[in-house]
Amino acid sequence: MNKVTPFISFLWPDLLWGLVLVPLLVLGYVWLLRRRRKTALRYASLSLVKQAMGKAGVWRRHVPPVLMLLAVTALLLAAARPAAVVTLPSQEETIVLAIDVSGSMRAADVQPNRLVAAQEAAKAFIAELPRSVRVAVVSFAGAAAVVQAPTLSRDDVVAAIDRFQLQRGTAIGSGIVLSLATLFPDAGIDLSEITGQRDMPPAPGDKPRPDFKPVPPGSYQTAAIILLTDGQRTTGPDPVEAAKMAADRGVRVYTVGIGTKDGEVIGFEGWSMRVRLDEDTLKDIANITRADYFYAGTAQDLKKVYQGLSTRFVVEKKETEISALFAAVGALLVVIAASLSIWWFGRVA
Repeated sequence: MNKVTPFISFLWPDLLWGLVLVPLLVLGYVWLLRRRRKTALRYASLSLVKQAMGKAGVWRRHVPPVLMLLAVTALLLAAARPAAVVTLPSQEETIVLAIDVSGSMRAADVQPNRLVAAQEAAKAFIAELPRSVRVAVVSFAGAAAVVQAPTLSRDDVVAAIDRFQLQRGTAIGSGIVLSLATLFPDAGIDLSEITGQRDMPPAPGDKPRPDFKPVPPGSYQTAAIILLTDGQRTTGPDPVEAAKMAADRGVRVYTVGIGTKDGEVIGFEGWSMRVRLDEDTLKDIANITRADYFYAGTAQDLKKVYQGLSTRFVVEKKETEISALFAAVGALLVVIAASLSIWWFGRVA
């Protein structure tokens, strides 16, 4: 079930009780008006008073107090720390595209085939990203490889995507772990299970690896991983455990499932294999990392998924405190009220 966020919420709602001062101020102002009216009745002729004030003076005298009342209301609301869901420029600076290149990606249930559809959608996606966003590309099948390090060059990314070569196996976890190592090259992430080589001990003079401290899932706002696959894990590290690694680093992993949900038999290099999309695992990966899962059953669906993701990485909706806005409105109203009072009556009060 989707959670509906109110337009405005308050971080310190208890302070809203201060708004009871507003009707009290209104009552106080009405009392002052009546007191002044009684004083005016002491004049020999009330009509002389009204004539002296003029028609403009009747409504002008109420404008500064009303503005001051609105200013007090705005400042009291600011004290309660209002927050609203607003659209802001995205802070994502690096996107890693982790794309499955296993043999099943040649299946033609997504026209012209899964791999070509994925390549075209990925290239359209990067074309929509801001030029300030770096893009890296990781391919994975039985093993994972960085085919393009993070770069601002869109031509290099497109060339890397066009170089995909189909291989056997599906190591979804390897794709995630290598994507993390691409984002955090100096974090000392263990790649031995992916490369098959044991980590070498640090050489003399090498900087010691920093101590790792987990952060809240989804809290790392300067990078994200987009994982696309059409199958289920056949080798490599557990994808869920890899997702937990990403979550501990605050990195969101958006997962995209492409192809057949129920599974089908596909031939590749003389081999026959039954391929089934493991949606449950992809949903788990997205949930663990505070991201989203998308299913693309056709090439058009895949394009729509990437279009939605490109929009998300250009702008994002985020709950933001807007106390400063209310405080600024309150201060502006005070200045206007004081200025009008001095202009019209030669005094502030």
